[in-house]
Amino acid sequence: MFLTLPTLLTWARIVAIPLIVGVFYLPLPQGLQNLLATVMFVAFAATDWLDGWLARKLNQTSSFGAFLDPVADKFLVCASLLILVAGSRVNAFIALVIIGREIAISALREWMAQIGKTKNVAVAFIGKVKTASQMTAIIALLLWEPVIPYVSTPLLGTIALWVAAILTLWSMFHYLRLAAPHFGADGLTEIRTTTTRRPEK
Repeated sequence: MFLTLPTLLTWARIVAIPLIVGVFYLPLPQGLQNLLATVMFVAFAATDWLDGWLARKLNQTSSFGAFLDPVADKFLVCASLLILVAGSRVNAFIALVIIGREIAISALREWMAQIGKTKNVAVAFIGKVKTASQMTAIIALLLWEPVIPYVSTPLLGTIALWVAAILTLWSMFHYLRLAAPHFGADGLTEIRTTTTRRPEK
């Protein structure tokens, strides 16, 4: 469960964080630091798809893997945003919006799981678009160097991050709207019922 190949790939996304940070402390030219950090981010981010595919292919899905996968994703994204804030490539307010949303939605999903309504906060299409925009932004802002003629990589990354921030708030309100009916006293009753219910023999 803890050391299957899919789970090891998931752990790799967490291990990648100090490695990406460490690149910017190496005595290398700025351009090479940017390139190494970008390549590492892309390679480790790709394990998000690969570990899920392998888990299904090798029949090694597990509850622990389902828990660790989104945690690793959030660690990698949040750490990358903090690196970019430290390098003055991302506005701290935008990073706060994105990271704050991740914390809020994680708490919301935990709440909904307690009352057995996890499907109400399942990943929606808008969440997938937000993730794609967010990843594009981080890659562009880590790279920083021009790669497409007449296109500013920093500008592209900044626009993509603003789009991600807007979609972040939009998707958060979408999930909150779905969960809102359960925020009253009925929701507390559902939690008490779920936690006190004994399994049938």
